[in-house]
Amino acid sequence: MGTPALLGGNDFVTDGGLETDLIFNRGLDLPHFAAFPLVEDASGRAVLQDYYLGYVEVARRAGAGLLLETPTWRANPDWGHRVGYDLRHLEHANRKAVQLLDELRSEQLIDGPVLVSGTVGPRGDGYVAGERGDPDEAAAYHAPQLAAFASAGADLATAYTLTGPEEAIGVVRAAREVGLPVAVSFTVETDGRLPDGTTLADAVAMVDAADGPDWFLVNCAHPLHLEPGLGHGAWLERIVGLRPNASTLTHAELDASEVLDEGDLDLLAASFDLLRARLPQLQVVGGCCGTDVRHVARLWGQ
Repeated sequence: MGTPALLGGNDFVTDGGLETDLIFNRGLDLPHFAAFPLVEDASGRAVLQDYYLGYVEVARRAGAGLLLETPTWRANPDWGHRVGYDLRHLEHANRKAVQLLDELRSEQLIDGPVLVSGTVGPRGDGYVAGERGDPDEAAAYHAPQLAAFASAGADLATAYTLTGPEEAIGVVRAAREVGLPVAVSFTVETDGRLPDGTTLADAVAMVDAADGPDWFLVNCAHPLHLEPGLGHGAWLERIVGLRPNASTLTHAELDASEVLDEGDLDLLAASFDLLRARLPQLQVVGGCCGTDVRHVARLWGQ
């Protein structure tokens, strides 16, 4: 299986829980968890730039590459409509998000490689599995966002917090159609299974059998929740990235919480290190809900 060609032999720092950091640590109001409108004006872009620069420092200290991921997890038609964006304005925002990070990359922030990834979010909630999807329908749904990333010059796209393999298959198909490398990240519940009940091993196998992504990740789950789902087998070599939650709370508990659970840094780091030892191809490390630059730095031994 080997190292993904786009990553080469490099390890990559990526960011933490963008939306939770902006809401709870920086006091921003993000209706429907949508951060992408911030790219539209100078003050919003300044906030985002400051956010990403924290992870530049982590990468510099680690001597690693940097994977800059756009703030577009909610920039798809259903969620965009809820915050007042039609398809034309969504395309503009998605392109603008890539351009923002490309401008940041042009400042030659670190000695290592810097990649810009367009972030795709699930059509649904991200915490709750809906009805079994249709891959072709998912491909058509996500295609405009992926086309916007490709035309804006993104190096790849990454689909995060997917709850079932069908949507993942669709995202990969749409990305291949526009010639964009693509990674797929599932989330899991406390038993290590996807929210739709599929085992992680089966989900990886199903997507790979259709047309596999360049690599897989797991996000939005504490390492203690992911551990039961790993098991054994060559498929573990397909897991190249982890972006864990800070908290050990369930998705339902997190969804209902009105305060930020920053978790236990020692527990996060120790449980993450146990996972690292079981994932031979792990190269991309960042955080998800509740994490900020402190958590990601700790995952990198800083």
